[in-house]
Amino acid sequence: MSCGLRDVAEFEMLGLPAVLVSTTGFIDAADAQAERLGLAALHRVHIPHPIQNRTDAEVAQLARAADDELVEAIS
Repeated sequence: MSCGLRDVAEFEMLGLPAVLVSTTGFIDAADAQAERLGLAALHRVHIPHPIQNRTDAEVAQLARAADDELVEAIS
């Protein structure tokens, strides 16, 4: 299981708002894992996959593009 998803699940179970950020390549896996944990409504934001071959500037641009979605997910 993804450590990030597990961390977000733990925060949510403690009543602390959290959002999983991952790439679109992991949507199905995140959905399945969240459902297995009984947290199908776990907040998630997905950015375009892949990121490993992107420059720092490109990754920063992806992060900025996700700002509004992240704020909405954690509110």
